[in-house]
Amino acid sequence: MKAKDKFLIEATKQFGENAIITKTQVQDTLKSLGIMGFGYGHLVQAGMSAGNDTIKLQSVDVSKTDVAVVSKKEVVKEVVKETSQDNATVNLVMGSDIQNLVPSPFEGFVSWGHHSTIKQVVKSGMFYPIFVTGLSGNGKTLMIEQVHAELKKELIRVNITIETDEDDLLGGFRLVNGETKFVPGPVIEAMEKGCTLLLDECDLGSNKLMCLQPVLEGKGVYLKKVNKWITPKDGFNVMATANTKGKGSEDGRFIGTNILNEAFLERFAVTIEQPYAAAAVEKKIVLGSMKKYGTVDEDFATNLVTWSEVIRKTFYDGGVDELISTRRLDHIVKAFAIFKDKMKSIEMCVARFDDDTKESFMDLYTKIDAGVNPLEETTEIPTVETTKDEEPQF
Repeated sequence: MKAKDKFLIEATKQFGENAIITKTQVQDTLKSLGIMGFGYGHLVQAGMSAGNDTIKLQSVDVSKTDVAVVSKKEVVKEVVKETSQDNATVNLVMGSDIQNLVPSPFEGFVSWGHHSTIKQVVKSGMFYPIFVTGLSGNGKTLMIEQVHAELKKELIRVNITIETDEDDLLGGFRLVNGETKFVPGPVIEAMEKGCTLLLDECDLGSNKLMCLQPVLEGKGVYLKKVNKWITPKDGFNVMATANTKGKGSEDGRFIGTNILNEAFLERFAVTIEQPYAAAAVEKKIVLGSMKKYGTVDEDFATNLVTWSEVIRKTFYDGGVDELISTRRLDHIVKAFAIFKDKMKSIEMCVARFDDDTKESFMDLYTKIDAGVNPLEETTEIPTVETTKDEEPQF
């Protein structure tokens, strides 16, 4: 049997008679059949091109083969159960107008820091792009989500990676029920709905994010794949979160972060620097987590906050390379709710650090639990005595 006929029979089984399929689907089918020396280009030369890197399957004279071609209806009938999850995903993308994109309220959330600033911007309804930067686990994304939950404003969150490109953001051609259709990406969806677009972990992206330049100006965007101009509705805005300011990670702490294009960063109206919460606020956050998980212990909460504060101070002073984030405190509280053992909960949640760091963190907590507060201890700085004619010796 010829490679072309073998491919067409298998592809028809999978996608139905005369279906339009993508170049990737062609390559995957050929690979599954183990066909070598025959590819997408041969099918295009055979007059099967349907444009935009797709082909339309031709009919096959199966009387000359020993393989039966299954009709499209039969294929759908056979695989409907297996693809129900995929179909749900397609409906999610195509029918998002029936979804509720307002984030759910987070039990135990404590508003602090720049929460009011973000809220003012969202309430204004103005297009005002914001770049939020700060160390990992200090509540950047959660803050933005909870502002939108409070205001019942829709939010579309997109997690950025080095692989994120124009097709992911603005949209591309997808196979839907055997037909190739253009499916708008999350950026277009946010623009058309007039909601907020959140570019999470933005500094992990590449120069492919430059396709968002007109979007970040509050203007429309041209979809060249379908020759269509999209204008944003009132209320549309863009926010981004990152662990750096888009200049890369000099200390190597955030591997994978990239130096973002200056023109891209310049289009964000303001940059908000999110620190870790002050001790009093963080204690409220920890107690909120304890209440949420049904394991309130005020002394434990106080000790955890003091412990994390000492570690962070040492980190900022260059004494250690790791710190305890607010998110990790929440992990510890959750572990405590499960195991009912404070030291085990802490040990399990700091096990991701190297052995020396883990041991020093555990020792520190043991001291704090015993009533020693390093933040209240004073250290005398030795002075160098000199005579009038002497210079100090170092």
